[in-house]
Amino acid sequence: MDKKLRILIFVGMALAITTVFLYAPEERVMGPIQKIFYFHVASAWTGFFAFFVVFLSSMLFLITKDSKFDRVAASSAELGTLFITIVLLTGPIWARVAWGTWWTWEPKLTTTLILWFIYIAYLVVRSSATNETGKQSIAAIFGIVGFLNVPLVYFSVEWWGRRLHPPIVTGGGLTGEMVFTLVFTLVSFSLLYFYMLKQSYDLLQIKDTLAIRKREAINLITWE
Repeated sequence: MDKKLRILIFVGMALAITTVFLYAPEERVMGPIQKIFYFHVASAWTGFFAFFVVFLSSMLFLITKDSKFDRVAASSAELGTLFITIVLLTGPIWARVAWGTWWTWEPKLTTTLILWFIYIAYLVVRSSATNETGKQSIAAIFGIVGFLNVPLVYFSVEWWGRRLHPPIVTGGGLTGEMVFTLVFTLVSFSLLYFYMLKQSYDLLQIKDTLAIRKREAINLITWE
């Protein structure tokens, strides 16, 4: 099943790249550089969804104290941070041509950067804390509070007024080919996210199992 899923994802990503560069028409003002829009938006949406999974899993962990929810949250946080990193890398490349500057401290960009720092802090907490239960609980709180910044990023253009960054994508101004390409890229990135989430979760489960076996072996040796 994993092999078939890997093939599906590979084909999906290959087709997404093909549609971006060969099927979607060039935007008449920005030209070829506008095509980075598809990867930029797909990464942003996937990153936001990943953080929503962190939010939901963190709440479930605090309620149930079941480690499986903590593993889901940890895995999704890593992937969300990865996708938002892609957003922060592709955005300036696009902005340099579209706006004539690499970066501007307008609300949407600033809140996105803050969101990235919050989840970097989340990952640091997970890696630095020594008490397992305390680490999981603190990380869960970070995951819940951090997600509250996502609506700020999403609606910042509407709430604080439009500046350089365009408004929320609704399909207006996009041709049919552009909309199809955007949706196809979103689906491909989403499939990639779910596959990577499963792989990361499985690795954390193996790590937790080995840690339990190690503690049991140490306790056995100490008792003897």
